[in-house]
Amino acid sequence: MSKTKPTSPKRASTQSFIAIEEVRDDIILMKDYSAVTVIEVGAVNFWLLSAEDQMAMIYSYGSLLNSLSFPAQVVIISKMMNISSYIDYLNSKIKEQKHEIIRMRLEDYKDFIKMIVKRNTVMEKRFFFIVPFSPLEMGIGGANVKKYGKEYIYNRAKTSLYPKRDHLLRLLAKVGLKPSILQQQELTELFYNIYNPSATGKQLAPVDSYTDVVLTSG
Repeated sequence: MSKTKPTSPKRASTQSFIAIEEVRDDIILMKDYSAVTVIEVGAVNFWLLSAEDQMAMIYSYGSLLNSLSFPAQVVIISKMMNISSYIDYLNSKIKEQKHEIIRMRLEDYKDFIKMIVKRNTVMEKRFFFIVPFSPLEMGIGGANVKKYGKEYIYNRAKTSLYPKRDHLLRLLAKVGLKPSILQQQELTELFYNIYNPSATGKQLAPVDSYTDVVLTSG
């Protein structure tokens, strides 16, 4: 009786659990043939504004939401801020400083920052508008969408997303906010740090310098 050699069970790669198919230019293509573009919006210290400016911003933002004729998602990413790199920077400046008085002031400032972080939880927040594209906009859905190539879906997504994106950029600028479109490098770093959380985040090498990695089951 011949014996069959046991084989290792097939292990799914991490990529199979991620909904993203590809990041190209400023568009994220999903495995279900949908797509999105991401706009990051700079934060505003609302409480430093005068009462009149606060009310004006609230009404402007309300008008922005009411004027949208397409779906959009607001995403806020919040995480504890790690100031270790900033403390290291201050330490380097203290060592370089030759004037005793300035060096003492820097030491006091460093201790002040450490005390604030110790007593209070300092959070870093990032704000995003997500503009989606669905294959249903082409009048197709389900299995029918699979007969179209990825290049065709990408071009149709661009045609649909860019006018919406530009309209939203103009509205955000009118409110007094500073929007920016995330490109391939920024999107890749954003999702890398979401799926690989760390205290400081990681800045990746240029995306174009990476090559595809073939994953095989062991």
